[in-house]
Amino acid sequence: MRAARRVIDPVFLDTPLYRCEALEPALGCAVSVKLETANPVRSFKARGTEVIANRLAGENWSAGEGAYENGPRAVVCASAGNLGQALAWSGRRRGLDVTVVAARRATPAKLDSIRALGARLELVDGDHEAARERAAAIARYDGIRLVEDSLDIETCEGAATIGLELLPSREPLHPPHPPHQPYPSHPSPPFDAVLLALGGGALATGVGHVMKDLAPHIEVVCVQPLGAPALTRSWHRRRIVTTDATDTIADGVAGRYPIPAVLDDLLLVADDAVLVREASIVAAMRLLLDHAGLVVEPSAALGVAALLEDRDRFAGRHVVTVLCGGNVDMTAYRRWTGAG
Repeated sequence: MRAARRVIDPVFLDTPLYRCEALEPALGCAVSVKLETANPVRSFKARGTEVIANRLAGENWSAGEGAYENGPRAVVCASAGNLGQALAWSGRRRGLDVTVVAARRATPAKLDSIRALGARLELVDGDHEAARERAAAIARYDGIRLVEDSLDIETCEGAATIGLELLPSREPLHPPHPPHQPYPSHPSPPFDAVLLALGGGALATGVGHVMKDLAPHIEVVCVQPLGAPALTRSWHRRRIVTTDATDTIADGVAGRYPIPAVLDDLLLVADDAVLVREASIVAAMRLLLDHAGLVVEPSAALGVAALLEDRDRFAGRHVVTVLCGGNVDMTAYRRWTGAG
């Protein structure tokens, strides 16, 4: 994870992290926000695609395993929008041929951005799961790298760098101390819980791993929409639970088929997984706009939505939430929030 920071373009690193006191009267607790919208693709996804593209392009990699063997400089992914934009951006910088498969009903602004970044965009009928199947078929037929968000370790490593930035004074994950030598002491972070949007799982497992390794007292709470509950239900039942459909405005986290390996990781690092109502997601988006001047997509508002729904649980505490994306169709955003 620390090696990943050395290959990620600095434009995606060290995003703003600050206590947002204007939110606190409405939420009943101290709140800090990590602003992952403040970069060229307006989401955290490029942290992972930078690692993937760096390996595929054969650039310097020092994680101990070396670069991938030389192969086709081409890659394909399925995306609801943010991963596709990020992969297109990272691939363009390194001369990779990028194909993105998305559902035809995906957010138009995200699709337009993928095209503008030079990726080949293929639209399919159905939802994100149909896009995943088509992307896998393209990879098999063309013999190119398939990027599977949250399953490919690079996407989790990239997301984990967010956790390292939340705990900048902590020890490395595997520090080179001699045996039995005590670690230097550091002041505890100011927050005692981190709220993470839960979709495919890269953000939750990546950041969660860092928290549990470096600051295990911090509660890791994953948040998913009630209309897309598959991974949350899987976490609670400790087995894969799928759903027939999704019904949420938070398109970035609207998966139906959790990945078994991701659930295994999530069970190790998450302290809780909660579901929030659509009305709470909209209220959270409006709160972030009115009190913090921040336009975020629905997935990024999930942490604040959880605070709105369970004020008693977090009362008197200091929590941090990662605002993971800001790619939103403004027509829909105005309709949801009533913004002028």
